[in-house]
Amino acid sequence: MSKIRVYELAKLLGKNNKELLEVLTDLGVEVKSHMSSIDTDVAQMVEDALRSPGQGKPASPSKEKEKAGGGTGVFEVAEGATVKDVAVLLGIKPAQAVKALIEGGLMVPADGVVDEKILAVLGKTQNVRLSLVCIEPEEGQDAECTVIKRHPHEGGHMEPRPPIVTVMGHVDHGKTTLLDFIRKTNITAREAGGITQHIGASTVLHEGAKIVFLDTPGHEAFTAMRARGAKATDIAILVVAADDGVMPQTREAINHAKSAGVPVIVAINKIDKPAAKPDRIRQQLSDLGLAPEEWGGKTIMVEVSAKSGEGIPQLLEMVLLVAEMEELKADPTAKPSGVVVEAKLDKGKGSVATVLVQDGTLCRGDVLLFSSTFGKIRAMFDSDGASIDCAGPSTPVEILGLTDVPQPGEVFECVENERIARDVLSAKAQEQRQQQQGSARKLTLEELYSQLKEGDIPQLNLLLKSDVQGSNEALAASLEKLATNEVTISIVHRGVGRIAESDVMLASASNAVIIGFNVRPDANAKRIADAEGVQIRFYNIIYDAIDDVRAALEGMLKPTIREHTLGQAEIRQIIKVPKAGKIAGSYVLEGVIRRTAKARLLRGGVVLWDGSLANLRRFKDDVREVSAGYECGISLSNYQDFEEGDIVEAYEIVEEKRHLS
Repeated sequence: MSKIRVYELAKLLGKNNKELLEVLTDLGVEVKSHMSSIDTDVAQMVEDALRSPGQGKPASPSKEKEKAGGGTGVFEVAEGATVKDVAVLLGIKPAQAVKALIEGGLMVPADGVVDEKILAVLGKTQNVRLSLVCIEPEEGQDAECTVIKRHPHEGGHMEPRPPIVTVMGHVDHGKTTLLDFIRKTNITAREAGGITQHIGASTVLHEGAKIVFLDTPGHEAFTAMRARGAKATDIAILVVAADDGVMPQTREAINHAKSAGVPVIVAINKIDKPAAKPDRIRQQLSDLGLAPEEWGGKTIMVEVSAKSGEGIPQLLEMVLLVAEMEELKADPTAKPSGVVVEAKLDKGKGSVATVLVQDGTLCRGDVLLFSSTFGKIRAMFDSDGASIDCAGPSTPVEILGLTDVPQPGEVFECVENERIARDVLSAKAQEQRQQQQGSARKLTLEELYSQLKEGDIPQLNLLLKSDVQGSNEALAASLEKLATNEVTISIVHRGVGRIAESDVMLASASNAVIIGFNVRPDANAKRIADAEGVQIRFYNIIYDAIDDVRAALEGMLKPTIREHTLGQAEIRQIIKVPKAGKIAGSYVLEGVIRRTAKARLLRGGVVLWDGSLANLRRFKDDVREVSAGYECGISLSNYQDFEEGDIVEAYEIVEEKRHLS
């Protein structure tokens, strides 16, 4: 019969040695000290005696099965994992695992390393299959192995997913009213399967298909996500009031949507008002590059009334139509990843983040790595506030358990354990410190030419802000005229008023230079511009701005390559020098022969050789150049097959800066 020492049993049961010795004495078992050995059946008696009523009982097989992932599939365990690691994976106490091993005839403590025999016993007790595998440590991960959490991600199973929609537009044009009506309609149909809000995103059911509406991202957050490399939106709904027309924020919204590369559906709102002029809106949007379908364009425009609900069903149908054309798909079996919609610090819950799952299936217990923080999901809630265990692609969820509050727009990925996440963040922080020391900056006008040579800048991106609309239009028109077929100008956005934070974020996302005409940035915008390395140029004379941009574009033009002939020399004598070979004794006929120039050998007007000079001498002295009317000795690089009467022609390659015509 197997035996176990008293101190080992005390460690497994979480008791001190003295307490365990007292229990053994009460049971009539004589032991001398905590180093004494006892039989396994005695150990079972001790555990039964210590178990208080209603506590410490093993969970039912069904519950154990549920904890272990439903008792289906294969759980992979990495080499080097301990019995305690496997117990955590199976959702049981380490003591229960040790007890199961003892009953199976294996004496292994909780910190003992597992092997195939141990896994076979533990798997049999929980009705699951455990497999031992070797995991190669990834970059940034030490060699210590840990248990792989749940089944490995498969990947390669693309399935259609719901579209993610952001509502944008000018203030007071009805964005919130439109969303409220859509929610209200679905709240009414709640029992029929439609669910609603309210964690910064709303999930709407229309004709059996789901649509996810992001509530919080306005223009600034929309562009902040884009600047951080996250595409959180599939479709943008642009709300324009039929009685008001295109406004500055409308133009800004269009630019932001174009910058993000998402299709735009226009909702012409407030058509129930007497002053509504939908065709005027269509004309204004056509001038901005959004031509309506009914006019032969590609932009879907729907007339709606967010107040009465007129046109809302057609709008949702168009969203589903565009989503179908975009062929939105995701892989629910891949490793979970997504983006932060919003985040906050709650006094009771700690760090609370609303995230949008973009790929894979996110489950409670997953360890997530963000750009600035990490954490293990302790709890997860859907858009209705109900606690859930898993969420698939295009699902907005609220999660708890992060160590810090992430920033909106940060992307996340799922990692094996918290140690890996901590190591990655530590390495990233070190890299950021080194970058700050190197003071990396964004594009400046002076750096355009050097970056163009590296192939980084195909065009000059500008963002224009001015004090009045007239000067803004004049400046934009003048700058656009500077573009040619070889160098182009792209004005990513232009507006009136101070340079705001959203302007800086858009410039950062588009790698643009901000041109400020009679305007200045606010304190927050200036701070972000410094942090993001966005250059802001200030002007109060329009011609100064045009001259600077012209100079930048001229620097982007490829220079003209031209050959300039320096002079010619006739070979009149061939001098043979031991160990040095032949030297051409020459007479300079015209111009000048320079030591650093390129040269070609002509015989009867035919080029026999083209290269560079090896030596140029007058008598015994090396010289830099020899002018016409003087004799010299010339050595050609790697060529000696010249004859008397041949002509040596010296020339140089000149790069001439080009100017805009």
